Amino acid sequence: MRRRFGFLIFLATALGAASASAADLKVTSAGAVRGLIAGMIEDYKRQTGQTFDFTIGTTGQLRAIIQSGFPADLVITSGPLMAELEKTGNLTPDSRADLGRIGIGVVVREGAAAPDVSTVESFKTALMNAKSVAHTDPTAGGTSGIYLVGVLERLGIADEVKKKAVLESGGKETAEAVAGGRAEIGVTFISEILAVKGAKLVAPLPAEIQDYTLYTSAIPKASTDPATARAFVSHLTSAAMAPRWKAAGFEPPK
Repeated sequence: MRRRFGFLIFLATALGAASASAADLKVTSAGAVRGLIAGMIEDYKRQTGQTFDFTIGTTGQLRAIIQSGFPADLVITSGPLMAELEKTGNLTPDSRADLGRIGIGVVVREGAAAPDVSTVESFKTALMNAKSVAHTDPTAGGTSGIYLVGVLERLGIADEVKKKAVLESGGKETAEAVAGGRAEIGVTFISEILAVKGAKLVAPLPAEIQDYTLYTSAIPKASTDPATARAFVSHLTSAAMAPRWKAAGFEPPK
């Protein structure tokens, strides 16, 4: 019930954007880049005076919103979802721009002892020893949560972790659950850990089980201001913004 209520709030917020000023650039984004993009939006607003209508959600929520016909000038989402959207024919040709890729990390509360997660076996032990494990609810469509469940199944500990899982609507909420003491340890995108006060990145997942998600942008054909959207994308991908992507945990696209 809580997940459904949260999604309805998100949907109402998104659909409520229809009443926003026509001058607003409507940007719909995945949660893993929310803090970074929000900061860049503020900078761009100060530099240009451009106003924005910025909405966020998990991959599953974005899929539902975009397929519902919600108008947007720019979408920022994971590579796999963008590939789905490209097949619909609803995106402006040659408007895709790859932004950066992010890995998954382990989070504990600031000041807490950091477990050893340097190897697959030590990562497995850390999860088994933890009293509670926070991660994005895979049924909400969260990319990192879906991937983690697959890893846990391969490691043979899915059932044990499920019993003590603290499921959250997104990566930011996962990091906040750990920072707030509602979970002992968490697993989510590194960018969402670094953005939460009181959360400490222990380390990325071991290389053998690490997964990088590419985030990319494109302009829907329904955009009412594609020229402004392209200008904003140029800002996001400019050399001046490269240090900010790196500080947020992102690597250049490959």
